[in-house]
Amino acid sequence: MKLFKLSSLLFASALIMYGCGKSGDTVETSEAGDVAVATGSTVTLDAANSKVNWRGYKPTGQHFGIIPVTGGELSLEGDAITAGSFTFDITKLEIHDMEAGSENHGKLFGHLQSDDFFDAANHPQAKFEITAVEPYSAGTIQDQDQFETENTPKSESEIAPANPTHWISGNLTMRGTTKNIKFPANVSINNGKVAAKAGFNIDRTNWGLSYGDESTAVDKAKDQFIYNTVSVDFDVQTN
Repeated sequence: MKLFKLSSLLFASALIMYGCGKSGDTVETSEAGDVAVATGSTVTLDAANSKVNWRGYKPTGQHFGIIPVTGGELSLEGDAITAGSFTFDITKLEIHDMEAGSENHGKLFGHLQSDDFFDAANHPQAKFEITAVEPYSAGTIQDQDQFETENTPKSESEIAPANPTHWISGNLTMRGTTKNIKFPANVSINNGKVAAKAGFNIDRTNWGLSYGDESTAVDKAKDQFIYNTVSVDFDVQTN
């Protein structure tokens, strides 16, 4: 099947991995949790200099791009994040592996916006809300096994940020569905300004993005599926 017809996405990121290791060193998804209560001072996200990257996979290729951040804020007490949220615009999703304006670019963009994937007409925005921030303890991030092809999704340990400082948990809402995700991040706070980087995988089907679901493939060797795994990474900064 043509690549643009079997494209996978996030986000976003993906996003989820049911790791086999201890909960402290595994990217996880679970049911939505209670959003953290904001305490301390509030800083605003610098949307122009923040971004969410996505990468989707199928055996014969990959697609990647960004989803623009539209706004958000974080609450701080000293050098600790107590709460926060940010939103991003699905309708302005960008595809960076194809020439903008080309026929295939248009077909892929339309497919990702359709009910097969994000159903952007009914759910134009996605949102992430922090539920917990915990210190990162030294260890090895557990990776999930994947069906091997020329485009096997990148592993969790491969896309995790260098020198993570925290585990961040939060509710990710896409396509009207909210799930809690937990991932490692590198967070720095200097003079009240925050910079955070993270990279992790999600299982798109947890949010109803089920087109080409690899679990329904009768014979994976025939490459007639899209990986459920989507890689997500973000780089967010505050003003």
